Amino acid sequence: MSVRQAIQDVTDRIAARSRDTRRDYLNRLDAAREAGVHRAVLSCGNLAHAFAACSPSEKAALAGNKTLNLGIVTSYNDMLSAHQPYQFYPDIIKEAARTIGATAQVAGGVPAMCDGVTQGQPGMDLSLFSRDVIAMSTAIALSHNMFDAAVYLGICDKIVPGLLIGALTFGHLPAVFVPAGPMPSGIPNDEKSKVRQLYMEGKVGRAELLEAESKSYHSAGTCTFYGTANSNQMLMEIMGLHLPGASFVNPGTPLRDALTREATVRALSLTALGNNYTPVGHVIDEKAIVNGLVGLHATGGSTNHTMHLIAIAAAAGLQVTWDDMSDLSDATPLLARVYPNGVADVNHFHAAGGMGFLIQELLESGHLHEDVKTVWGEGLSGYKVEAKLIEDKLTFEPAPSESALPKVLTKVETAFQSSGGLKLLSGNLGRSVIKVSAVKPEHRVVEAPARVFHGQEELQAAFKAGELTGDMIAVVRFSGPKALGMPELHKLTPSLGIMQDRGFKVALLTDGRMSGASGKVPAAIHMTPEAVDGGPIARIKDGDMIRLDANEGTLQFLGDEAEFFSRPIATEDLSSQHYGMGRELFAGFRSLVGVADRGASVFQ
Repeated sequence: MSVRQAIQDVTDRIAARSRDTRRDYLNRLDAAREAGVHRAVLSCGNLAHAFAACSPSEKAALAGNKTLNLGIVTSYNDMLSAHQPYQFYPDIIKEAARTIGATAQVAGGVPAMCDGVTQGQPGMDLSLFSRDVIAMSTAIALSHNMFDAAVYLGICDKIVPGLLIGALTFGHLPAVFVPAGPMPSGIPNDEKSKVRQLYMEGKVGRAELLEAESKSYHSAGTCTFYGTANSNQMLMEIMGLHLPGASFVNPGTPLRDALTREATVRALSLTALGNNYTPVGHVIDEKAIVNGLVGLHATGGSTNHTMHLIAIAAAAGLQVTWDDMSDLSDATPLLARVYPNGVADVNHFHAAGGMGFLIQELLESGHLHEDVKTVWGEGLSGYKVEAKLIEDKLTFEPAPSESALPKVLTKVETAFQSSGGLKLLSGNLGRSVIKVSAVKPEHRVVEAPARVFHGQEELQAAFKAGELTGDMIAVVRFSGPKALGMPELHKLTPSLGIMQDRGFKVALLTDGRMSGASGKVPAAIHMTPEAVDGGPIARIKDGDMIRLDANEGTLQFLGDEAEFFSRPIATEDLSSQHYGMGRELFAGFRSLVGVADRGASVFQ
């Protein structure tokens, strides 16, 4: 099963570019493996602290160095609907470990904030930085050197990327990621969005809006639209870190619990003490990263991963660029239509054939590398299955050859478009990315005058005042990583969507982010260099003509370039937005953070 040349070319250049950094990473991994787990040589005081709360039988087992001990790193809290089901996972995992003569301990917890709660609020300024805090928290959890393998309980936005970055710093340990699954479907996401727009227009009140939102986000489980959280789950499966078919099984079901038990057993089967040693640092290589990117493009996944996957790759010694992503997008067909790229949700995607069907299609058409390591074994073909519970036994059956919902999930020969969901935009204003899968073709080219705003609040105020009455490219600057921590600007979507519906040509240009649920309005986001770094975005004035062409991948100031680049750079006093809601604690992060096209990370 050979991979297409365009896919192979990108894979090869990532490997070549990363030769030295990947070699150094693998050398560190080997050294850590050789050092091993040091329970047997810990001092008596060290060891006594480590198992003080364990049962007598567990203490006896852990006093030696032969019993396997599984670390559990959890992002449980009961405020996030996606993470609430994790409350009882440690008990399930510990019992499953005991059945095979092993032990398991909760190594530590990591923070898990909800971008849905913090959208448009001061707390959103901490969102992107939380990824790196989670990575560090994961390292602290595992630093006790008590574990032969680890399982990671996480779902949403920055949480899975942070967990994986942390796991890769302990790359000598096997790692299995354990999802909790999406909530059952509520009211359709497009109906919820219509109510949001009506609210912005003053046609319905807060009570009606809250009712619609509550019918959409209504129970335990992940939100059902295809944003960053569900993109995370797709990635963990297509990159070989989930059990096959595990990503989108609803929480609180017997199948969900059976998959969690099997994940425990699987993680313990991959340790250095057995014959199937599979450390996470070997699972995540250049082929796995490319497979993840192909999956992202084929499903119209979240633009947040144009940063997260770069940061994840870097943690494994791999150097990935936006150009790699763009070239893979050009070579990958769009096979899924899940909101905001359609009206269906992830439950419909799963019912249509889900990950098994998707991986099968992409493998058989040469868009994925089959020859990879996974937690399920050698080769990605093991993921062309559906997980089922038959007579209380977990089984894996071949994925269907035909989609049950072709308008939601389709075959390569009937792809919704020939290229993927993400596009790189380049030009005299810098570099940015755009999610095109949800943008109708007639809206993908916008040439219009700029309207400049220093923050999303200014744009919303102008809209409510009735000042936005024509074609425009809204420029929202001073929202980048160094400026504020790169908050998502999802609350702009209803206002801009209303203008687009009124027949105006509208687009967004920003050094901030947009939610994974955004997409109706063309948005050039993650603009690099950002305004506080003196990027061209800081020279734009009201009335400047700008052309965004998502088809050609260009973003241009139209006019006298010499005059444009001779302009003074705009500045903004952001000090009032650097304190309150904990933001003062992140001054060091704002000073250390890298640029968006290198992952917006404090680690590089």
